[in-house]
Amino acid sequence: MPGPGGKLGLIAGGGALPLEILRACDIAERPVFVVRLKGMADPALADFDGVEAGIAELGKVIKALKQAGCASICFAGIVARPDLGALTPDLRGLAALPRVLAVAKSGDDALLRAVAAEFEREGFIVEGAEQVVADLAIAEGPLGACAPSPAHQGDIAVAMRAARAIGRLDIGQAAVAARGLVLAVEAQEGTDALLRRCAELPAVLRGAPDARAGVLAKAPKAVQDRRIDLPTIGPATVIAAARAGLAGIVGEAGALLIVERARVIETADELGLFIVGLPPEPAQP
Repeated sequence: MPGPGGKLGLIAGGGALPLEILRACDIAERPVFVVRLKGMADPALADFDGVEAGIAELGKVIKALKQAGCASICFAGIVARPDLGALTPDLRGLAALPRVLAVAKSGDDALLRAVAAEFEREGFIVEGAEQVVADLAIAEGPLGACAPSPAHQGDIAVAMRAARAIGRLDIGQAAVAARGLVLAVEAQEGTDALLRRCAELPAVLRGAPDARAGVLAKAPKAVQDRRIDLPTIGPATVIAAARAGLAGIVGEAGALLIVERARVIETADELGLFIVGLPPEPAQP
């Protein structure tokens, strides 16, 4: 039977998350219509019922979703921040552009909220990926066979504090700490590039495969709309963290999405990395 939200419109960028959502909807017998963002979506998505559209072709997307009978939409996948001056919007996109441009300089989260609001104006319900896919988000505790030792707790705390701090500034969602020091924080380059930078640091700072040290922490931004762009890891994240000599990855329980969970666990166990869900940050008074 279709899911509780009825037919889903999946607005898909790059990476494996859109395919994960499609697999889950297939199992749940929930119909899906896929909007493939031009130049970003995985070519494999062309095999599914849907349409390809440019990121500013809002009218085309809305019309296609309504004709397909979608009541809800879900944003999923990697979407590079566009060059707003180079966009070629359709008429509906032009109508939205002033509202989008007004918040674009406030950060990625404000931009995503503005885009989501345009779909809500058209009557769509916005669902988060973790609402669509059961068990997509990490729970509290270790995900695989490896667990952090007491010696790792300091780096876990430092890395999470740094990740949450840059999130409050709408800069990024990830940070790396080792031996009590913050080694790197994420900005526009993304987590993969962050880990590549860490891999180029001296081993005495970050550790090595035979003497791992340090933690990658990912945390949602304090004010972000949690239906969109929650922190995500997959097997490639685990491999990149291992190449950087890190000992593990942590995230906030309920707010770190695990794509290809079985492969993530298998890869982490093989490489000897821990992956842990931490309690959510206490609410600020």
